[in-house]
Amino acid sequence: MDFPERYGLKRKRIPYPTGILAVLTFLVFFVIFESTIAMSPWSLQAVGLIVSIIILAIISFLDDRLRISPLLRLGIQILVALIVFLTGTRLFSLTNPLAGIMGFDILNLNILNLPIQSLGNPSLVGMLFTVVWLGLTMNALNWFDGIRGQVSVISVIGFLTIGLLSLSDRVGDFSLGLIALSLAGIALGCLLFDVPPPRALLGDTGSMFFGLMLGVLTIFTGGKVATGFLVLGVPLIDSIIVIIRRLAKGVSPFRGNATDEHLHHRLLRKGWSEWQIILLTAALGSSFGISALFLNTLQKLLAAFALMLIMLWLSLYSGNVADRSSPAEDRDLRLGNDLL
Repeated sequence: MDFPERYGLKRKRIPYPTGILAVLTFLVFFVIFESTIAMSPWSLQAVGLIVSIIILAIISFLDDRLRISPLLRLGIQILVALIVFLTGTRLFSLTNPLAGIMGFDILNLNILNLPIQSLGNPSLVGMLFTVVWLGLTMNALNWFDGIRGQVSVISVIGFLTIGLLSLSDRVGDFSLGLIALSLAGIALGCLLFDVPPPRALLGDTGSMFFGLMLGVLTIFTGGKVATGFLVLGVPLIDSIIVIIRRLAKGVSPFRGNATDEHLHHRLLRKGWSEWQIILLTAALGSSFGISALFLNTLQKLLAAFALMLIMLWLSLYSGNVADRSSPAEDRDLRLGNDLL
């Protein structure tokens, strides 16, 4: 069961099973997949992914119960990202969206390599990029859990987009498409219980898991980070805005609240319903995510800029509201255990 009293809420406690069930369901699927379908079964990359998922799930599940220190959670997330990278899930380059201006097509990440031949001489630059990217995707979805159903909705859209991209001629990877679509099905199953009024909650366990897998799959698809950014643009940009807002106030970025920082909290104070906010999230995520399937790298950069302008406008619009008493009680908010 969750602990609404931690957030100043007076509602009844709601069970927390969907996050851990999502993890367990995927692990069962992935074991079957590796044993029967995978082209290179039980590679170091597959084992590293399973170990990372288990470590993250254990810590997140304990945090749902016991409130683990944010710094410890951050350390575990860095460890998980390092395991993912060192076991073979890595990017060697990115397509340069400004190739016409800068004169080169590829941004090389495979530099400053460590002389560890057993791990494929990993690059320090690639390692840093992977840690930052996976840290962003994990925490962006965790921060986005302020309204039940938002994480499940954006996860369904994200996994479907990556699944369709994987099956397209641009990637052409049936196995990766199968993994992505299985995750979309799991997220959809969670959504059936997580939408308002919720019967069960994802918790940090589910939101962190979906964030990790969205980040990993964008690397698996050959570095489709721009596509991943467009799909996750709403929570990612919202998180960046929140961090800037906290720093501008002189408040630690490790300290959050459940009233006036994240876009969904501000829209609730503006008078929006939870369903209206979920539909806004779905509309932005699906429109920019699906469009990414048909755009080149420069067009994706322009689309990301357009989404950023939309998010900035929504942030300004949602901030024009007089203070209300006890907004968490009025809207029965649940703050998603912010790391930052």
